[in-house]
Amino acid sequence: MAHSFFLAGIIQGSKRGLETFNQEYRERIKSILNEAFPGCRIVCPVEDHPDSVRYTDAEAEGTFFANVEKAKQCDALIVYLPEASMGSSIEMWEAHHRGNPVFTITPLASNWVVRILSDRVLPGIGEFEQFVRSGEMERMLRKVNS
Repeated sequence: MAHSFFLAGIIQGSKRGLETFNQEYRERIKSILNEAFPGCRIVCPVEDHPDSVRYTDAEAEGTFFANVEKAKQCDALIVYLPEASMGSSIEMWEAHHRGNPVFTITPLASNWVVRILSDRVLPGIGEFEQFVRSGEMERMLRKVNS
């Protein structure tokens, strides 16, 4: 059975207005996952909603709650947090609460939310790639699903 991953991560962070954080990290993480887990399903909110910062309040509310639900339904949450993200922290909470593994890529290793809700904290995408390629992520996923 192919794994499903929810790709959470900073979109706006603390930026004001309609400005967003560079989203190029999503392609690199998707490439790592696709290489290690052929046939996996990756749910990417930015891919599904590329112009979400311009949504009306009603559209934003529906999208937010739908994404949180999708995060809960996936086998694992992959989170990219070069800085804090309010939406990602809620997705982390929901995935953790459901018992799904949370793999967090962040320099914020001392942050309580990161420490408490993450099954593994990796300081950068390179370390995440090593973690995935080593087979350790697969072993952790098998352990949760057994």
